This record gives sequence, structure tokens and C-alpha cells, in this order.
Amino acid sequence: KKKKRFQTSCRIAIHRHCVLCHKAAFSLPRPHGKSFAHRGELKQAKRIVVKLGSAVVTRGDECGLALGRLASIVEQVAMLQNQGREMMIVTSGAVAFGRQRLRHEILLSQSVRQALHSGQNQLKEMSVPVLEARACAAAGQSGLMALYEAMFTQYSICTAQILVTNLDFHDEQKRRNLNSTLQELMRMNIIPIINTNDAVVPPPVPSSDLQGVISIKDNDSLAARLAVEMKVDLLVALSDVQGLYDSPPGTDDAKLIDMFYPGDQQSITYGTKSRVGIGGMEAKVKAALWALQGGTSVVIANGTDPKVTGHVITDIVEGKKVGTFFSEVKPAGPTVEQQTEMARHAGRALSSLLPEQRGEIICCLAELLTEKKDEILSANKRDMELATASGRFSQALIDRLSLSTAKLNSLAIGLRQLSVSSRDSVGRVLRRTRVANNLELEQITVPIGVLLVIFESRPDCLPQVSALAIASGNALLLKGGKEAANTNKILHQLTQEALSIHGVSDAVQLVSTREEVEDLCRLDKMVDLIIPRGSSQLVREIQKAAKGIPVLGHSEAIDIAVSVIIRDSKCDYPAACNAMETLLIHKDLLRTPLFDQIVDMLRAENVKIHAGPRFASYLTFSPSEVKSLRTEYGDLECCVEVVDSMEEAVDHIHKYGSSHTDVIVTENEETAEQFLQQVDSACVFWNSSSRFADGYRFGLGAEVGISTARIHARGPVGLEGLLTTKWILRGEGHTVADFSEQGNMKYLHENIPVPQGSFM
Repeated sequence: KKKKRFQTSCRIAIHRHCVLCHKAAFSLPRPHGKSFAHRGELKQAKRIVVKLGSAVVTRGDECGLALGRLASIVEQVAMLQNQGREMMIVTSGAVAFGRQRLRHEILLSQSVRQALHSGQNQLKEMSVPVLEARACAAAGQSGLMALYEAMFTQYSICTAQILVTNLDFHDEQKRRNLNSTLQELMRMNIIPIINTNDAVVPPPVPSSDLQGVISIKDNDSLAARLAVEMKVDLLVALSDVQGLYDSPPGTDDAKLIDMFYPGDQQSITYGTKSRVGIGGMEAKVKAALWALQGGTSVVIANGTDPKVTGHVITDIVEGKKVGTFFSEVKPAGPTVEQQTEMARHAGRALSSLLPEQRGEIICCLAELLTEKKDEILSANKRDMELATASGRFSQALIDRLSLSTAKLNSLAIGLRQLSVSSRDSVGRVLRRTRVANNLELEQITVPIGVLLVIFESRPDCLPQVSALAIASGNALLLKGGKEAANTNKILHQLTQEALSIHGVSDAVQLVSTREEVEDLCRLDKMVDLIIPRGSSQLVREIQKAAKGIPVLGHSEAIDIAVSVIIRDSKCDYPAACNAMETLLIHKDLLRTPLFDQIVDMLRAENVKIHAGPRFASYLTFSPSEVKSLRTEYGDLECCVEVVDSMEEAVDHIHKYGSSHTDVIVTENEETAEQFLQQVDSACVFWNSSSRFADGYRFGLGAEVGISTARIHARGPVGLEGLLTTKWILRGEGHTVADFSEQGNMKYLHENIPVPQGSFM
């Protein structure tokens, strides 16, 4: 039996002494026959084929291999193999490697002959004849495999070479032998490296595929056929383009297709094939669709881009939005890219409305919040029940998720305030300058463009942020947490209903597809500003993930210091970003009745106290010592620490604080004023609760968050923070040459008074 298993026309060579390696634990293989419907499911892929196109493996001169690129690919494949996955590689490159070797041998031979015949060191210019591809393949196969062997040896992984031809798949016995061989290799934790046997294969000729079977014409079709034969979960096809485009790459308006469905094949056109290889994008798509039909998921991506080559394969397996993902399941709604385009288009119409019309939309939304409160609260109840039943969410997060009649009424009041204040926002003239005679310059307020707001738990921020976007004429893309899906859905429907009274319902879009936050942060050509609403961890993750898009980061909370103010700051709404997290106590207040009163109040409110290092040193039996003085608890917990002076408190705030909100409680006016001036935070208060740090309470009507940045917008970001400016110049045929030394005009730069409430 063992002998028969290896009787096949495939050429097999197992490299280096093979030792059975212990595989990392991995889930059992899923039943084959149905491909993954969404990118996020690719994490479950156990058996993976990586196809390396000629353009990926070879150098730009087509004579030799791209060693650095190949090394990074090998590293990723090895990492996935060591995770317990079963990896196979279908590779090109033998022809290029052989061409390099043969050219070197020919040039060396010619130089020796010339030296012998001429008897002198001066050599004539030598030319290399056209090399036949099959001869190059024969010369390059062993070297290519030796290279793979050396690279994988660095990761203690064995490799085996398998060379096949089209006939090996058409003969039933050979197919079974090949399948058995591959199964045995993978069982021994060996990575098969497969290639067409280009040394003997005939040149590619047009031929019809057999019914239901794809012919092996190139490595694309080989990879697809192999994937189906071996019941592979995922085929990653790497080429020299980002993926599949709706028109040839490089042409005007060509857009990368994120997900491709079999029914979309007629809607695209193909460009020319890559600089090397015998396939092309059309061949890749055909092979991918054939593999997809056989139950294998496929991603076509760029394996040559130095910015992504080092992680392209692992990113795909992690479900990140890389290349083109082939899926048999087409979502009912538009893609996030399409939603962004729809929002931008409708946003331009929104910004062109009269201020009164935008105000009418906001008023309509406020009315809908009260009229439809029963439906909103019913949807919110479902979310609360699901979140509680899942057991995955903290009480603080569930508190953020909760809506009530009082909250909805408060929201409606804030939106009505905003509808009034927004009447003098977009198009307001900020500055007017007479540059020269009959040449005037204006600076006016204009919308930023497309805003992306990512928020956790709190569905009440959806109508707030939507109203601010409407008031400022900005398009809006919203991404809420799964835990608030039902509430967000109805609130978004009401928002679009309000927008529809002036025909701009698409200006606010809710992302309901399975988009990862990191993928949304890569929409740098479509989104102008990202605003995260949630924990400090969320803000940090988005700031890290954002690629070329500004992030308006609101950060966590607060350092404070007496009883009623402290209670309100900590206990009124502990999950809020403006709740107290750290209480700094002057050392002279320790062991005083006031200090005891504060501690008793916190205990009565069930607030868990974490002792700072200095506070712990004063106590015989201290509460649990704080792990970090920068912790954001978001719950009935806080840190208590001791300081020697106001100056030390300020230093502590600047070292450990978040620049969000800081409060001093004191009767000394001079000390308070010093604190207000010295603390560099977005909000600094004296003898008042930190909970006042809110756009609604500041009279802004609503807010998108608290910005701790130092440019553009800081503190509660309301309507003004969502506007930018535009310069308008009105002239009468003026040219810069008119103002040169030889010209007849001079710059005046006179400020022209701008009447209050002036619009362009």
C-alpha cells in the first residue's frame, strides 16, 4: 500500500531530514463544501494554499528572484504553519531562476572563449541568445527549491517539492496518488511546494475546459484545481496588483473591488497581464470563481508592495480588508465604500441648503425622538436583555447602553437648542480683506466633508452626532457597537426620516456590515475626520489604526479633589467620560473630619477605593493599591492619592492625567486662579462638578465628544468644531504680475469690517 501510494507521475522530493513536529492547537477542520461568506470568518481557515505569481517571485529585470520579498512571504507562511494550520505553496519562479543561472553560464563561457581566441584582456561586447523557457525551468527548479528549503529551515519547518502537469489531474489513479501524497506530507507537518513541471509541459495553447473541470494552463488554474482537490479552506493568490478593479488598474476612476460575487463578472473589464507569467487578471478571476464554486474561499491581493508584503498573508487570514475577497453571499445593502460615496454626494446637497432648512431637519428629528419613544425604548430593551444575557459586558457598559424617557426628552431639548444656534454656522464670513483695489478676499466657514464617528454602547450619541453633522453641513458615517444594534437601527431610521423632508436622507449612513474598525480607519481617500466616542482604549486603537485621517480624540477622565461635588462627579453617572477617576487630597486634610466624611460618602455610594502609592503608605490597612495612576475605571471605582501642595497636584495631573477635565475644590481664590491658569486641560473647573464638561451643558446643544487636541477644536466639540474655513477671492482680471516691481499695482491688505451675522 505504501509503495503504491507514491507511484505517481508527479515529481516529488522531500528536503532535509523530516522530523514530525508538534503542531499548535487549532480547531478541527470545518465541513468542506461551502466557502466563507465574510472576511471575518477567514480566521477559521485551517488548510490554506498560497499562490505566488511570477511577478511576486521574480525581480523587476525578470532574471533572478526577489529574495527579500520571498523571505517575508516564507516568514508569514511559517508563522501560520506553526499556529497549527496546514499550508501549501503554489509557486512560480523556476524559469526566472534558471534564466539567471543560464545567462551567467553563457556569459562566462563566452568570455573564456574570447579570451582564448584574442589572446588579450579586452573583450568584445557579448550578447545572450534568447533562452527557451523549458530549459530555464529545468535549470532553475532545483535552485528554487533549495532556496525555499534554506528559508523554511530557519523556522524548523520541512518542505517537499511536487511538480505536476495537466495530465496528472486527468488520470484518476494519478489524482488519487497526488492527493494521498499531499495528505501524508501535511500529516507530517511538511509544507508542500508545488509547481507545474515547466521543463516538460507543452507551451500554453487555447483549449476548452472539460465540463466542470478547469484545465491546468498556468499556476492560477493549478492553485484553483489543487484547492478544490484538497478541500482547501482558503486560497490566497498574490500578484502585482492590489486586487480586482472595476476597470483596468491605472485608468481613470478605476476602483478596487473589496468583495466580488459570481454575478458581477459581466460588469468589469480586464487590462493586460502582468510583466511576467502566462496568466492575467482574467485568468485569475476564472480560477478564483472555479475554486469558489468548489467550496474554497479566495482572496487576490498584492504581493509586491513593500508597504504590505511583510504582513499581507497574515492580514488576509486575520480577516482584514486586503485585496479582493470572492464570496458567494452578496449583502443586501451597499458596501461601506458605496455608503461613503452616497453620504458625500448627499452631504454636498445638505451643505447647500439654507440654514433654516437644516434647522427644520434637526427640529423634525427632535420631534421624532419624543413621538417614537415607545419604539425606541422597546428596541433598547431588546439590546439590554441581549447584552445582559451574553455575560460579556460590564455593568458600566450596560449603563451606557440604557435609554430612558428622561434621556430622550433631554436629547430632544438639546437638539431644539442646536437647531436655533445652527442658523449662523455654514457660510459665515470670518474675515474680509481688501488685497488691492477691486480685489477682495473672504474667509468663510464651510463643512469639513465626511465624518466617521465610531461609538461604543451609547446609542444616545447617534442623534446628537447626526444633528451636529446636519447643522454643520457635513456628511456622516456612523459605526456603533453590536450591543446597541437594535437601538441604533431605529434611531438611524428616524434620522433619515428627518433628512428626507429636504431630500438628503443619504447624508447620514449607519454601517451595518461586518466592517472592522481598523478597515474603516483606512478609508483615507473617502473620510475627512474620524471621531471616536468611547473608552480611552478605543480612542488609542483608532489613533493607531487611522491611516492618513485626522482623529478628533476625546480621552478618558479626570483628577479632582469635597463631599457633594465629589459625589456628583463620581456617582451621578460613573460610566461617563467626564466622571471622576482620581481624587487628590492635600496631606493636611488626612485624618480630619472632612476626609472621614469624604471616605464615608464614597463607601455609602459603594465606590471601591484604590490607594495611590503615597496614600497607601499612610495606612496600616490600606485598600487595594492602584495598578496604574492613569486608569479609567468607568464604574463605581476611583483612585485616592495624597499631594503636598497645589503645585504637586498640577504636576500629577500633567504626568498622569488625560487633559480632559480637572477640578479644584478650595476656598482660596488665589490658589484656585493659579490652578485654572496652570493646568493644561481641555476643561478646568473651580468648585464645580466634572460632569459639567458636556456640550449640552455648555449650551452647544450637543457634542460629538471632548477633544484633548491642541489645534482646531478643544474641549466639548459642538457645531463650531465641525466646521473648517474656505478662502474666496473676488477680482477683476488681476494677475500676480500686476504686483511685481514692474507692475502698476500695490498690495493694500486692509481689513474690511465684517458686520455681525454676515454671510456670503
